[in-house]
Amino acid sequence: QVHVVESGGGSVQPGGSLRLSCAASDYSLAFYNIGWFRQAPEKEREKIGCISSIDGRAEYADSVKGRFTMSRSNVENVVYLQMNSLKRDDTARYYCAAAYGDKCPPFTRIVSADFDSWGQGTQVTVSS
Repeated sequence: QVHVVESGGGSVQPGGSLRLSCAASDYSLAFYNIGWFRQAPEKEREKIGCISSIDGRAEYADSVKGRFTMSRSNVENVVYLQMNSLKRDDTARYYCAAAYGDKCPPFTRIVSADFDSWGQGTQVTVSS
């Protein structure tokens, strides 16, 4: 089972940018769909989206569409979440999760149970 680790979180002002990374050192991520989720204090986990292994296509939640972009580098064995135009509401702990397969489900059908391996998360705080 692949083990994924997130990094890149931090504190940023509204309107700023951050790039999160999801890396694995034990298995190639090339065969895994990668989902991104976030959870703010006292809120339910929210799915951000999923990037497919076979073609790198990604689907996004409406709350982040146009501001967040997922990408993957099989050479580096990393999946990225580029976050631009950050808002205070984006403050949360961000998690990546891996599911062996070639294509993510349609966004509305993505559920946490689809993913076998979860990282510990990285904190993103957006404040002035």
